[in-house]
Amino acid sequence: MGDIVDHEEEFLSLRLAIVNDSSCCNNINKKIIKKRKRRELMMNFINTWDLNESNCEGKILSLLELREMMLKNDVKKKGHIVVEDGKGLHLIHSLLISATSIDENTIDLAIENLHELYQNVTLFGDSIQRMAAYFADGLIARLLTRKSPFYDMIMKPPTQEEEFLAFTQFYKVSPFYQFAHFTANQAILEVFEKELEYNNGLLHVIDFFDISYGFQWPSLIQSLSENATTLNRISLKITGYGKTIDELRETETRLVSFAKGFRNLSFEFQGVLSGSYKLSNLTKRKNETLAINLMFHLNSLSTYSKISKTLKEVHDLCPSIVTIVEQEGCKIPQTFMPRFMDSLHYFAAMFDSLDDCLPIDSIERLSIEKNHLGKEIKNVLNYDEGGNNNNSSRYDDNEQMETCKGRMESHGFLGIPLSCKNIMQAKLLMKIRSYSNSTIQIDGGINGGFRVFEIEDPRAISLAWQDRSIVTASAWHCVL
Repeated sequence: MGDIVDHEEEFLSLRLAIVNDSSCCNNINKKIIKKRKRRELMMNFINTWDLNESNCEGKILSLLELREMMLKNDVKKKGHIVVEDGKGLHLIHSLLISATSIDENTIDLAIENLHELYQNVTLFGDSIQRMAAYFADGLIARLLTRKSPFYDMIMKPPTQEEEFLAFTQFYKVSPFYQFAHFTANQAILEVFEKELEYNNGLLHVIDFFDISYGFQWPSLIQSLSENATTLNRISLKITGYGKTIDELRETETRLVSFAKGFRNLSFEFQGVLSGSYKLSNLTKRKNETLAINLMFHLNSLSTYSKISKTLKEVHDLCPSIVTIVEQEGCKIPQTFMPRFMDSLHYFAAMFDSLDDCLPIDSIERLSIEKNHLGKEIKNVLNYDEGGNNNNSSRYDDNEQMETCKGRMESHGFLGIPLSCKNIMQAKLLMKIRSYSNSTIQIDGGINGGFRVFEIEDPRAISLAWQDRSIVTASAWHCVL
C-alpha cells in the first residue's frame, strides 16, 4: 500500500498550502524559511493573476487548498466510494456551469461551482467522480495564466516512463488502440496486395505525427511475412514521427528486433522528430506502395488551415492509401464550449468503459486515468491558453472542414470502402475479448459494452462504448 500512497500524493500535488514535515517541527529556522517560500509562492501567484476582482486571489487560493485536501483524503480512502443516486448528474451539471461561467468570464460563479466539485469528486470513486476530478483540474488551469506557478503544477505532464507505462497498460486492457491499429493495418495490407504486380514487393508506411512507441506495426509485419516467401521477399520501410530522440531509438530497437524473426521480410525504420522534417522531403522508392497513416492526428491540429496544409502535403505525395483514425471527441478546431461538450461526452464513455476493463481499485487503472486520459483532458481544455485567448481568430468558418468526409473530398481524396474482411476482423477482436469480459458485445445490446458498427459514405468502421462512438477508422486515396 505504500506504493499507492506515494503514487497518489505525487499525482497533481500542489505542495503549497500545508507543509507537514515532522522532521522540521523542532527546527525554527527551517520553518521560517518554508513560510517565507510559501508567502513568496503565493505572492507570485497574485502577481500573475490577471483578473480585476479584489477577492479573486483569496477565492482561488481557497479553491486550490480544497483541491489539495481532496487529493490527501483520496490517499486515505483507497477504496470505492458509492455515489448517491443523482449525484453523478449533479457533478456533470456543476462541470457545465463551471465551463460556461469561465467561457463567459463569470469567474465568481465558476469558482463557486469548482469549489463544490472538489468536495464531491475523488480519484477512487466511480467513473463519473474520477472523470470530473480531471475536468475540474482542466477548468481551474484555464482560469490561470501560464505564468502562474500553479498552472505548471496542475498541468505537469507525466514523465516519459509514466506515459509509456500508462499507454501499454491501456493497450492491453482496452480494445481502443487494438481496434484502431488492426483496422488501419488491414486496409494498408489489402492495398499493398492489390499492387503486388508492379510494386516489386516494396511497401513504405509514413506514420505521421506520433509513432506511439511502434505498437501498431508488429501485426502488419507479421501479416506481410505470411504472404512472403524466401524467393519473393517483401521490403517494408516505416518512416515514423516521434516526440523525442529516445522514443524514436527505443521504437527502432523494438521493431527491428521483432522483424528479425521473419527472414522473408526486409525491414527498415527511419525516425523523424515531429516538426523537424517536411513530408515533401521524404524519398520514395520506385514503384513502391506508399501508405500514409494519420492516427489521431487531424483532430489534434489547432486550426483548419493547419489541417488543410497537412492534407495538401499528403496529397502531393500521391499515396496509394491514407488511413485515418480519429477519436470521436477531443476535436481541437472548435471554440471552447463545443470542444468542452464533445470532450465531456467522449471521456465519460472512456472512463465508464474502464469499469469493464479493470477493477475499481486497480493500480493500473489509476495509472491509465492519471497519465493517459487525465493528461488528454487537461490538454484539450487548455491547448489555446498560450497567451492568445482570442478564439475568434483561431477558427475558420468552413463547414466542409467540420467532417472527415468534407475535409478529405475538398482536398482531392475519395473514400476507400473498408472490406468485409476488415469488418469481420474488428468484430472478431470484440468476440475474442468477450471470452474474458461478457460486457463486450459484437452487435450491441441492452447491457451495453463495446460494439463495432459500420458507417456508410464512405464505408468506415466505428468502435463504440454502449451507444457512444469513441473512435472511427476510414481509408482514402488520391483523385488524380
